[in-house]
Amino acid sequence: MIQVNLDRVLVDRKMTSKKLAEEIGITTVNLSKLKTGKAKGIRFQTLDKICQVLNCQPGDILAYVADETEESD
Repeated sequence: MIQVNLDRVLVDRKMTSKKLAEEIGITTVNLSKLKTGKAKGIRFQTLDKICQVLNCQPGDILAYVADETEESD
């Protein structure tokens, strides 16, 4: 499972979701879907813009967390 840590990075950078959405050119609704993990995917172009604006790496925003069912196999 992919965990999205965008809220934490936004807090660290003292930036609002609304401001980030404006800076990267997406709607606040789509950014909210990304932040909550409800988005089915993310374009590399969008990820690139987020990293540019927040001065971070993709690994600061996204993390892989093994499912409990995978660990028990």
